Amino acid sequence: MKKKAPIELENDIFLIDGFDLGFEGRTGTYVLMGEKITLVETGPSPSVSRILEGLHALDITPEQVEHIVLTHIHLDHAGGAGLLLRDCPNAEVFVHEKGKRHLANPSRLIKGARAVYGEAFNQLFDPIVPIPEEKLHSKTDGDILKISEKRTLTFYDTPGHANHHLGIHDSWSNGLFTGDTAGIRYHQTEDCGLTFYLPTTSPNQFDPEAMQQSIRRFREMNPACVFFGHFGESKEPGQAFDQVMEWLPVFVSEANNALEMGEGLDGIQKRLHEQLTSYLREQGVPDEHSVYEILKLDIEVCAMGLADYIEKKSRA
Repeated sequence: MKKKAPIELENDIFLIDGFDLGFEGRTGTYVLMGEKITLVETGPSPSVSRILEGLHALDITPEQVEHIVLTHIHLDHAGGAGLLLRDCPNAEVFVHEKGKRHLANPSRLIKGARAVYGEAFNQLFDPIVPIPEEKLHSKTDGDILKISEKRTLTFYDTPGHANHHLGIHDSWSNGLFTGDTAGIRYHQTEDCGLTFYLPTTSPNQFDPEAMQQSIRRFREMNPACVFFGHFGESKEPGQAFDQVMEWLPVFVSEANNALEMGEGLDGIQKRLHEQLTSYLREQGVPDEHSVYEILKLDIEVCAMGLADYIEKKSRA
């Protein structure tokens, strides 16, 4: 197993790479230092060993972890929470009020993920361990969680990617943990002088209008930085928000066009791939770049969410 030391950010924040899907720099867990050690996101269960390894490298014992904060309950962000709790007996879990019951009884989460990932589910996410209800605490818009004298987290209801999504403001860094609502940060092309941002439109609660409203809300907070679930920190929040807002209507339009032309899910994927390939070529990214392996997976899931959204809208 490839080892990677936690990434030191500013303001006593560290980032542990969970090697989600086997990719370096795909999904991470943020460690917020202070009187009460706090983790933001756990990633899926296969990443838990990476988290424990990262904590050890930071001279933190699992027993010292007091808070596990989840932006939303999709398994690539929260699937490992129950398993991690076995090693962190003093930790409490904080989640959106609409997601709490699904962590206590993850049967619907498992069913939904199996529908998306099929035979790959076990390798990607197993095991999904239920979280005892007494360990679960719901957070809603405007709630706070005090970590230390310097650091207070404020929670915001930020749907668009999911109805049970929280954006989280960190007072010390003036940073935002945006989960998936403000998209994905693709840093893999930094070797070509490019970092770019795309929306993530996975099923089954994707809502572009709500996503736009949440991103506008993030922008109004005037953050100094954004901490992405996928992956890492951006100190150019405006640029990140702009790109996601620009790509979002493109994604929806291409999906609509594909379905109207009878091209189905494959057509949505093909159109998104063509749009992104054209963009990356213009930016000097070669066709054989490794970023396309990650983009292929993301496009497949995004296409499912776009098709689901359009189908629901047509029935409304």
